[in-house]
Amino acid sequence: MKKITYLIMLGVALVLSSCASVYVATDYDRQADFSAYKSFAFFKEGVDKAPISDLDKKRILHAIEKNLTSKGMVVSDNPDFLVNIFTRERENVDIYDNSPYYWGWGWGWGPFWGGATYNVSRNTEGTLYIEIIDARKHDLVWQGKGSGAIPYKSEQKEEAISNFVNKILEQYPPK
Repeated sequence: MKKITYLIMLGVALVLSSCASVYVATDYDRQADFSAYKSFAFFKEGVDKAPISDLDKKRILHAIEKNLTSKGMVVSDNPDFLVNIFTRERENVDIYDNSPYYWGWGWGWGPFWGGATYNVSRNTEGTLYIEIIDARKHDLVWQGKGSGAIPYKSEQKEEAISNFVNKILEQYPPK
């Protein structure tokens, strides 16, 4: 009995952890000297254009600031680099046929025999892009992209956004 309980708990943990996954990709300018970037500011014009709520923008910017300051960088009015964000989202709708019956012609079968049951599942997948721009040259030097499920409940959003930002910025600065 303990083995069955353990296997069920392990299965639930795997499903929950897979739902919280953030898939990350980064790219950067190999010629850029990332050790010179010590101070930053947010690129207001770009951030203002991000098509998300002001609350989510605040959550994202707060998480970015917290992550970068934990790496020894400081917010400045005369920054070495600017941070820009933009987002995309899409709603996924999955329809599953859970019909226990076989549909089609055959011995003892008719075209309308049986019944179909369908389950509909909806979720929203979001993508967050974080860009690092050299403030003096106005060149993009680093870009990180994270994609994953977005929770609907506001209590879960802050943790999810922080997770997105931290996963993306794990790879900044590049080694």
